[in-house]
Amino acid sequence: MEVVHSAIAILGAIVLIIRFKVDPVISLLLACIYLGLAAGLGAEGTVAQITGGFGEIMAEVGLLIGFGVLIGALLHAMSTFSDLVDVLARRVGRRLPYAMAGTLATIFPSIYVDVQVVLAAPMAKESAPAVDRRHGLPWLAGAMAVGIFAGYVFVVPGLAAVAIAGLMDVPLGIYLLYGLPIGLTTALVTTFLFRRLLGRGLWNDETDLDPDAVVVEGGPHDEDEDVPLAEGAARLPLWVRLLPILVPLVLIASGAIAGVAGLSNPVLAFLGDANIALFVGLLIAFGMVRPSLGAGGVGTVLTGGFHTTGEILLVTGVGGSLGAVIAESGMTERLEALFSAEENAPVVLSILLAWSIAAVLHFAIGSVSVGAITAAGIISPVVGSLGVDPVVIALAIASGAMFALHVNSNFFWMFSTLLDISTKGSLKTLTLATSLGSVVSLPLVLVASLVAAAL
Repeated sequence: MEVVHSAIAILGAIVLIIRFKVDPVISLLLACIYLGLAAGLGAEGTVAQITGGFGEIMAEVGLLIGFGVLIGALLHAMSTFSDLVDVLARRVGRRLPYAMAGTLATIFPSIYVDVQVVLAAPMAKESAPAVDRRHGLPWLAGAMAVGIFAGYVFVVPGLAAVAIAGLMDVPLGIYLLYGLPIGLTTALVTTFLFRRLLGRGLWNDETDLDPDAVVVEGGPHDEDEDVPLAEGAARLPLWVRLLPILVPLVLIASGAIAGVAGLSNPVLAFLGDANIALFVGLLIAFGMVRPSLGAGGVGTVLTGGFHTTGEILLVTGVGGSLGAVIAESGMTERLEALFSAEENAPVVLSILLAWSIAAVLHFAIGSVSVGAITAAGIISPVVGSLGVDPVVIALAIASGAMFALHVNSNFFWMFSTLLDISTKGSLKTLTLATSLGSVVSLPLVLVASLVAAAL
C-alpha cells in the first residue's frame, strides 16, 4: 500500500496546486500529513518526518539559496546580467540554450545542482528575450534542467555519477570515458527536441508564468523600479563584475576535483565548500556595490533579496518534508521487493530493468541522487551475474534516475521560484525536459553496451 499512498499523495498535491490553485506550501504539507498517517507513521512520526525533512534540506541548501539570491541581487544592481546578455546575444545568439546545456553538462558537474540553478537562473531570465521573445524563457529553462542533471548523473565529478560508480565498483576514469559523451549528447539532443515541442504550442505565458513573482535579480518580468543601480560598479569591466560568480565556481570545482584526486587539504576543503565559496562571492559583490550605493542603497538591494529568499526557502523546505515522509513510509523496501534482478537476463532486459528501478525510485522519493544510490544498492549485489559490463548497468541507473523530476523534489521549487514560472510551467519545463533527457539517454546506454562488449 505504500506505493498507492505515495502515488495518491503526489498526485493529490499536483491536482491541488494546478487545478484548485492551492498554494504549494499548503498542498505539499497536506500531502505529507496524508502520506504519513496513511502509511502508519502516526501523528508523532509524521510530524517528526515533516520537521526533520525540512531541517535537513535547510541544512543542505538554506545558505546556498540565501547567498546565491543575494549575489544575484547585487549583480543586477551592477547591470551585470543585462551586459552579459548583450555580449551573449552578439556572440551566441539563438544558440545560447545549446551553449548553456552543454556547459552545465560538461564543465560544471563538480558544482552541486542547487548552486548551479541559483547562479544560472538570473542569466536565463535576462537573456530569454534575446533568444526567442515567445519561447526564450521555457527553452532556456528546459536547457538548464537537462544540462544540470545530465552532468549530475553522467559526468564525474557529479555527485550522483561518483556515487553510482562507487557503488557499482566502476573506476571513475572508465565511468567518465563513457559518461561524458553520453551526458553531452543527451543535453544537446534533448535541448533540440524540447524546442520542437515548444513550437507545437506547449507553452502558455498566461498559465505557465508566475503572475505573483517578485524578482530582484533581473529578468524579463522585472518591473521593480525601486531597486537602485550602482552606476560606479556598472562601469567596471564585465569580467570583473562576474567575479562573484566565477570565483565561487572555481573554488567549488577545485575542491571537488582535488577531493576526487586525493589531493585535498584543510584550506582547499574549507574554501571549496559550496557555502563558504558562495559567501566569498557575496563578499566580493558587496565590496563592488558598496562604494557606489553606500550603506542605504546596499540595504535596499539586499532587502529585496531577503524577501525572495524567504519565499524560496519555505517552499524548498516543505518539498524536503514530503521527500522525508515518502522515504520513511517504507517505499524503498517495497520497491526492492517488487523489482528483483534476474540472473542471466538478456543485456537489453538488464538495462531496462536497471533504468526502471532508478526511474521509479526517483519519481517516488524525489531525489535524483537518492534514487540512483538506492537503485545501485539494489542491483550491485547481483550485477556480476547479469552478464553485462558493470559500467553499462551504472549508466542505465544514471539514465533512469533523471526521469520526471517533479513536485516532491526541493529542486523543483527552487527552479520554479528562481525562474518566476508557475508549478504548471515547471512541469512543462523541468519535469518534461528531465523525462525527455532520460529517454534520450537510454539508447545511448544501449550503444555503450555494444562498445563495452567489443572491448
